[in-house]
Amino acid sequence: MSGTFVGMPAFPRAAHDAVRDTTLRGNLRHATRTIRAKRAAAVAEVSDWAELREAGKRIKDHTLRHLDRYLEQLEESVTAAGGTVHWAVDADEANRIVAELVKATGESEVVKVKSMATQEIGLNEALEAEGIAAYETDLAELIVQLGKDRPSHILVPAIHRNRGEIREIFAREMGAWGRPAPEGLTDTPAELAEAARQHLREKFLRAKVGVSGANFMVAETGTLVVVESEGNGRMCLTLPETLISVVGIEKIVPTWQDLEVFLQTLPRSSTAERMNPYTSTWTGTTDEDGPRDFHLVLLDNGRTDTLADEVGRQALRCIRCSACLNVCPVYERAGGHAYGSVYPGPIGAILSPQLRGTGSEIDASLPYASSLCGACYEVCPVAIDIPEVLVHLRERVAQGGEATRGGNKVVLKPAKGHAAERAAMRAARWAFTYPGALRAGQRLASRTRRLHPRTLPGPGRAWSGTRDLPPVPAEPFRDWWQRTRSGKGAAK
Repeated sequence: MSGTFVGMPAFPRAAHDAVRDTTLRGNLRHATRTIRAKRAAAVAEVSDWAELREAGKRIKDHTLRHLDRYLEQLEESVTAAGGTVHWAVDADEANRIVAELVKATGESEVVKVKSMATQEIGLNEALEAEGIAAYETDLAELIVQLGKDRPSHILVPAIHRNRGEIREIFAREMGAWGRPAPEGLTDTPAELAEAARQHLREKFLRAKVGVSGANFMVAETGTLVVVESEGNGRMCLTLPETLISVVGIEKIVPTWQDLEVFLQTLPRSSTAERMNPYTSTWTGTTDEDGPRDFHLVLLDNGRTDTLADEVGRQALRCIRCSACLNVCPVYERAGGHAYGSVYPGPIGAILSPQLRGTGSEIDASLPYASSLCGACYEVCPVAIDIPEVLVHLRERVAQGGEATRGGNKVVLKPAKGHAAERAAMRAARWAFTYPGALRAGQRLASRTRRLHPRTLPGPGRAWSGTRDLPPVPAEPFRDWWQRTRSGKGAAK
């Protein structure tokens, strides 16, 4: 299992296989439709949702504009509270720091809170290479780990599994990882949850080191925040003697007052709850309360490169609610594995190519993994205009141009396979530059519409093979408007 999945086929090929998996399609359809219906009801209860959404956007944008100042303030606050701050420029450095911290304790195992950042850097695999076992404690992450699988959803990593599959994984794999599943385990949710609780209990009580991420970091106090629904995070954050938190630098907010906005929007957008059942906060260390040692690893790993992009930087507003995944028609049909990243769905289609660059085939294909319907933007609680960023990244892939990689300005070459797209865009630019030519072309297309093929030839078959070509109207819009509205004033 790889944290970044680089080396997987490009999205079109992966999705081609995924949409033919009827079990996967059924699991995704049921889960996403259920989640988005509940979310819509939870959001409808809040009369000022639009104002909260705008407030979240402004807080995030302000913080990103002054990120250097707030990160320095955070380091000072965490250090003053008894914690230690480490800076990691990339995944390798972050993994090395965490491995060294665990080895310094003399321990060879850790318990983990669900964390996208640690998945992003492949921490579990890096620790395993150092002889350290990392145990996932979130129920869905446990299912993924026991099944030697990959997460396919930000909120529900095992969304692609049904109850029968989970029962088989527990019965087959739990014994090799610790306490085995009970005899006669069925696929009822209560029994599956109880089997997981018993399996994890011994790990909670034995572990001396905990590893977490964080949903938010408060600069003014140095406080970290984890929100969850199961309580496993609370166990990992309070029982071990040493706590190591790996957090992306964009997860910072300036003040506690700012945090109030996101503690309203995140639970409703993600789990459709009015508030999270467990909201854990910790500030450094406290005598006889919680871990004795606290380490914060601040992770860049492409984030400052993303910040340098005036259009793409809005992806760093993301609070990982997964609302965009649950409304996306592409995700619902293809599933999360097709995106080749721990960040699937619409947000992954814009975040992964910026964090990792567009040099690999999978990353160059992700900006095209969308219909641009805009549903993702409508539900985003921090108003990330995902379609805008997708188009921006498509231009980067097809045309090349300036970008920031590793903190340096570089000029990217166009990706392979986009010559026809570039030619089509040049032709469109020429046509829109000369209205007369555009009008003549529209009239010609209308008059010859009965001769048009139903499918496109050559490479165009990849597009028309799964969709109908839009019919050409009998009369161009400009001609219709002139004929029906000329001299009548503006339409009412």
